[in-house]
Amino acid sequence: MGVFILLLLLCPLASAVPHSLKYFYTASSHVPNFPEFVGVGMVDGLQMVHYDSNTQRAVPKQDWMEQVTAGDPQYWERQTEGLMNTQQLFKTNIETAKQRFNQTGGVHIFQVMYGCEWDDKTGEVNGDAQYGYDGEDFIALDLKTKTWIAPRPQAVITKLRWDRDGALIAQKKNYFTHVCVDWLKKYLQYGSNRLLRTVPPSVSLLQRSPSSPVTCHATGFYPDRIVMFWKREEEELQEEEVDHGELLPNHDGTFQRSVHLLVDLSSMKAEDWQKYHCVVQLSGMKDDIITKLHPSKIKTNRKDPVNTIPIIIGVLAAVIVIIIAVIGAILYQKKKAKRPPPSPDSSSELLSSFEKLNPGASH
Repeated sequence: MGVFILLLLLCPLASAVPHSLKYFYTASSHVPNFPEFVGVGMVDGLQMVHYDSNTQRAVPKQDWMEQVTAGDPQYWERQTEGLMNTQQLFKTNIETAKQRFNQTGGVHIFQVMYGCEWDDKTGEVNGDAQYGYDGEDFIALDLKTKTWIAPRPQAVITKLRWDRDGALIAQKKNYFTHVCVDWLKKYLQYGSNRLLRTVPPSVSLLQRSPSSPVTCHATGFYPDRIVMFWKREEEELQEEEVDHGELLPNHDGTFQRSVHLLVDLSSMKAEDWQKYHCVVQLSGMKDDIITKLHPSKIKTNRKDPVNTIPIIIGVLAAVIVIIIAVIGAILYQKKKAKRPPPSPDSSSELLSSFEKLNPGASH
């Protein structure tokens, strides 16, 4: 899980990624200039609600979230109340976790990530809940087996207790497969103009130098469910011949991603270049974007070696002038009387709060 205060930019397959509703809760102690508790809600990777212990109020982060009060006037008050209660529970959880790990003071972080996924094509639903402490996994729910997974010895006591609690498992399953999915569908409806839109990417081929990898770069696309790969004729290149870059957000809410071709092209014949092409597949787009590799299509910041000669000569001339000036200044200074140099600048079960905490309570 790691420290997932803000996220988690995974790049899944465009054809198989469902819509998602995720919540991230982070409680901390003795972290300078950071709230003791932060709660964030996200739909398809887009933040739509925020709460922190400084403001103590849940607020919408998207204009379309204002629509939720049309049929539920007390929505934001209920969100705020639920998150204030969760804030207190998580503060106690940190103290309990410190006892489990025989810790006293210092900086500590306790986190929860939970939510659901819904495939609007197949109708398949899924959910998960992961708990972390100080940047490492602590305990997680396996919804398929209806059991809890404890990767750390300090979490075993919690796992055993929760595994025996059939009501807790039933509650979680109902939330993840019904309550959460119903709210996800509502949010998708409210924000359909933003969340269900499809913006095709702008695709470019980039290269720094003749010996550098050729990069296929896609930017300005939405949603973030994109697949990019290189092919040689009809065969997709394997991992040792390509390097996939991370999915990154743009300032306007769209995304960008790159995939690098690691094949050495410097000694390759021109006709062989045309065997390679970059393929981009975006969820919501019917056709693939195919960009064939050709020298004329590659953008680079390098210059024609012939044209750089006058520039190099000019730079050298400027350097020589500077050197002469410096030497002259040194000789001049030696003639002056020497001056002194300037002075330098001066407990127990990991909280039943987990059992009391209902991820659906914020709704």
